[in-house]
Amino acid sequence: MGSLFPLSLLFFLAAAYPGVGSALGRRTKRAQSPKGSPLAPSGTSVPFWVRMSPEFVAVQPGKSVQLNCSNSCPQPQNSSLRTPLRQGKTLRGPGWVSYQLLDVRAWSSLAHCLVTCAGKTRWATSRITAYSEGQGLGPGWEPPHSVILEPPVLKGRKYTLRCHVTQVFPVGYLVVTLRHGSRVIYSESLERFTGLDLANVTLTYEFAAGPRDFWQPVICHARLNLDGLVVRNSSAPITLMLAWSPAPTALASGSIAALVGILLTVGAAYLCKCLAMKSQA
Repeated sequence: MGSLFPLSLLFFLAAAYPGVGSALGRRTKRAQSPKGSPLAPSGTSVPFWVRMSPEFVAVQPGKSVQLNCSNSCPQPQNSSLRTPLRQGKTLRGPGWVSYQLLDVRAWSSLAHCLVTCAGKTRWATSRITAYSEGQGLGPGWEPPHSVILEPPVLKGRKYTLRCHVTQVFPVGYLVVTLRHGSRVIYSESLERFTGLDLANVTLTYEFAAGPRDFWQPVICHARLNLDGLVVRNSSAPITLMLAWSPAPTALASGSIAALVGILLTVGAAYLCKCLAMKSQA
């Protein structure tokens, strides 16, 4: 582990192990293990290192994972694992401890192995990631399976746009964007959704199209930001066509029929008047 530590981990270690806080506060030269793991400060009577294996592992949601924590301490006083994930069986041997983590569903989690030796505590960290199995960009990574934009439906004076994004994981990292021509007309982040399973997402948006909006393509974009790895998928474009709404059409037809009726009535009255005047003459 390098010389930079997560702030939350420093607070935790300083509270749980007072000696660690003072040791971190001092700038001391550190010896290095064969793989670069830092040893105890030079003033420690028993220098030792701690390593986690694997340092990074990706599993399918709901599966278990085994982490091995090894150290070079001749007589460790204590060894423990700190993680928000549910722990299973623990196996111990000379210089190593194996921890089982059950039902991994969180998108990204950390596991810290802490070992105390001769009054000094050191630790190593593993990152565990849950992923969706399928076609992907590298082991375990994949964009949304498909993005489908339904044909726009005219209701009144607005077009209803409906976009379907299938087999998304994790949903909370998804951003869905509707683009009309060269401009974005709507974008929504689903970070409020914390579900840990594959999900299908449907986004519905009403778009009031003006005269200049017709004959331009509408595209639905889906984007997942996986801790810096951004994967995307998009729908096929659909051209926004000029259409007549049934309600205005019916109103116009009724107005025309009423006008024709009025003209016929006036024409009939005028004709009767003309005939009457002719008969009097």
